[in-house]
Order: sequence, then structure tokens, then C-alpha cells
Amino acid sequence: MKPVLALVGRPNVGKSTMFNRLTKSRDAIVADFAGLTRDRHYGQGRLGKREFIVIDTGGFEPDASSGIYKEMAKQTQQAVAEADVVIFVVDARGGLSAQDHDIANYLRRIGKPCLLVANKAEGMKEGAQLAEFYELGLGEVLPVSAAHGQGVRGMLEEALDTLDLPEEDEEAETDPSVIKLAVAGRPNAGKSTLINTWLGEERLVAFDMPGTTRDAISVPFERNGQKFELIDTAGLRRKGKVFEAIEKFSVVKTLQAIENANVVLLLIDAEQGVTDQDAHIAGFILDSGRAVVLAVNKWDAVDEYQRQLVQRSIETRLAFLKFANLHFISAKKRQGLGPLWSSITQAHKAATCKMSTPVLTRILLESVQFQTPKKTGMFRPKLRYAHQGGMNPPVIVIHGNSLEHVTEAYKRFLEGRFRKAFDLTGSPLRIEMKTSHNPYADKDSA
Repeated sequence: MKPVLALVGRPNVGKSTMFNRLTKSRDAIVADFAGLTRDRHYGQGRLGKREFIVIDTGGFEPDASSGIYKEMAKQTQQAVAEADVVIFVVDARGGLSAQDHDIANYLRRIGKPCLLVANKAEGMKEGAQLAEFYELGLGEVLPVSAAHGQGVRGMLEEALDTLDLPEEDEEAETDPSVIKLAVAGRPNAGKSTLINTWLGEERLVAFDMPGTTRDAISVPFERNGQKFELIDTAGLRRKGKVFEAIEKFSVVKTLQAIENANVVLLLIDAEQGVTDQDAHIAGFILDSGRAVVLAVNKWDAVDEYQRQLVQRSIETRLAFLKFANLHFISAKKRQGLGPLWSSITQAHKAATCKMSTPVLTRILLESVQFQTPKKTGMFRPKLRYAHQGGMNPPVIVIHGNSLEHVTEAYKRFLEGRFRKAFDLTGSPLRIEMKTSHNPYADKDSA
């Protein structure tokens, strides 16, 4: 599983700038005033071949007793609980504060691996100006500049090196005939209830309270000779072991479960409809390239008007998953569960589909004959042949000339033709264009 790094610190020390630097994105809003980030923000980063998840947090006040600062503290404590390594960011120019001491005391009590990072240290010499931060008792102070990128790579290497990551032997031991099925969705959508219904026993504790699970729980299951590994991304936290400040839904565990799965069953609560959180989870499933099946649970508990609203919201907010089968079920009353399995196996079959080069090329040429790509300026793209470039999700690589001028609309047209030919229901499909190099181009320029 990908390691998780949490950025923690008081307001306006540059955590969001650091987040954007680590994820190579502009996902976190950055401005020169305190308290802009309030919720946890998740992103993915990469250092060479090593991938990781980063959590950006709001300004942390461990002893906040009320208002928005209390809620921000809860968000940060949740991020620390989910993290493998905590990156404690302080302001090298603003100097040490009483709040930094409070955060350091909290992190020492938690006992997680922690790096102390002095941000905004561009142009500063190590030594006297950073010496005061050693008072925090968290070891070496790493001077960095998130805005300019100075020292960030070294900090990241040190953070990842502190983790005793297992070798990638687990993949070799996994049985390819076993379909890993992750059940994902918002808290209280009925994920644990659905798995209990499948298993015919109360294997996972489920009750009418959102988010009784933090860890992803894996359960072996066999149906009609096909072996499955059911991954419940909602599972149980026993009452005595609940860390009070932890929010009752662990995003990290859900993201990791989705990445480890072959097929994801996205469960939507009919009573609540499609929310932002559903759309975010669906987007992550698509970005991860996982096969997906949509199921609307508690269908028996809503009236006709609510049903129409849910169907309309799925059509609009989850339009990017229109390749997935949609089912309306009731996990509690065992209604509509049979057809789910055929969609799950179909999605897995589509994700691992083998497509021969001659058939792909024939479909490509027939598609071009049916509708030629649009001419751009002097150039009309010429699509010559196609081959499979990967599975799970399927990747089709198309070769030809001037393919950089192929429009997104034409790519969608080709995707539809390939999907229909190979019955790729339930799996995302990626199309890559590779333009042939003109061997005479360099000679002409010379």
C-alpha cells in the first residue's frame, strides 16, 4: 500500500504550498493569510518509482475547545491517525511560537514517525536562525522552501526512508483467479450490511450510525466456483477503541482499498442521493483505472419522486461512469442482489480483456472509413494501426501521423466503437496516440 504523509502545523506556515509542490498540482488554494485550509485535502505524489498519498490539513490548535478551530483540530487529528509519517511544518522566518510547542507535545504523545521541517528558509543559513526549533525536541530541523522547491526532495526522501516498507512480494503471492472486490461509498450507505447479506452472517458489525469502520476489512468469499476477496472499506471500530477525535470515515483506507481492488462496487444511498463525496470517490475510481459497478442501496425505502431525483443526479453528476452497469438494490431485504454478481464478473472480464492487434486495427480502419478525423489546418490525422498497450484498465495504443491533432470528440467516438466490439461494459478504457517520427524532418531543417 502507498505510504501516507500528513502535513501538520499552525496556520499560514505554507502547508498548502508544500502540498501543491509534493503533488505537482494546484489543488490546494494558497493565499497570504491564515486559516484558508479547513478540511483535510488528499493528493497523490511520486518520487521516482515510489508513490505516496499526501494529506493537507488546516491550521492546528490541539487545545481548541469550540468553533471552527475545534473542527479543524479534529480534521488534523484524523489526518495524523491515518498517516504513516507526520511532516510538522514550522515558519523559519516567523520563528518559534507557543502554538508550535503545543503541536510538538501532541505529536510526541501520539508517537508517530515525525519530521520537523522549517519552511520559508530560502536564503537562510543553517545554524543560528534555525537553532530555536530544536527546543521542540523532535530531532533534526530540515530547512526547505516549498515555494521555490529547495530541500523538498531531500525532505521527501528522508520521510519515505523512515518507513520500513515491505518488499513487493505480496503481489507475487496473490492468486490471479481471485477477484478483489472493494465495496466503497459514503458512511452509512450500507456497505457492511451488503457484505453481511452476501456472507449470510454478521461477519462485520453494522448498525444505524455512520462510519463504524476505519480499517478496510478483507473477507474471502466463493460464489458459483468463482473466488472473491471482499474488501469492506467501512468496517468496525469497537467503542472502547474509538479515538474520539477521529472522524468516522477514513478516506485513506478507502483510497488504498480501491487501488488494491480489481473491481469496485460504488454504493450510493438512495435516501441521500449523489453527494460531493460520492462524486469524489467515483472520480478516484476512474483515475485509478478500476472496473466499476454502480449500485443504489435502500431503493425500497424511497418513494417514486425520490427515485427520479436519484436517477437524474446519477445521470448528471456521475456521467463520466456511464460505461458502468447500474443496479437498484436493498441489501437489508436482499432485493436485486443476484444481477450484481453478473455485472461484477462482467466488469472484471472487461478489465482483463485481451485484444488482438489485427482485430483492433480492423476496427480502427473501419471507424476511420465510417467517419474520418477532422482536418486541422493543413493536417488531417492519419490513423494506421492499433495494438493493446495494457490491461486493467485496457489500454489501446494507436499509431499514425499528425495524431496530436485528433480531437477529444473523435477519441470518444473511437472509444465507443472499441467498447461495442469487445463488450467493455464496466471497465474504463484508455486510448493513447503515438505519432510516427518523420526521418527526413531533421534533414530538411538542416
